[in-house]
Amino acid sequence: MARRSRPVSWKQMVSVFERLGFRVHRTKGDHIIMVKPGVHRPVVVPKYKAIGSDIILANCRTAGISKAEFMDMVEGRDIGLI
Repeated sequence: MARRSRPVSWKQMVSVFERLGFRVHRTKGDHIIMVKPGVHRPVVVPKYKAIGSDIILANCRTAGISKAEFMDMVEGRDIGLI
């Protein structure tokens, strides 16, 4: 059974994607657009205090990682992708 994930802040999400090699390309309103060479779509991070699992899952799919790997990185465990 999959473990339930908790909401994360936009700062935590940006930090995880920066560790995965994404960089902030631009900011538009309350959204941060992050890009990485080789990834065709940008990761869009809304500046919410609590980002829900639907946005986390969509950004993980775009980045090519699993939600479990993302949550491990939020919790400070290295997943060995870098």
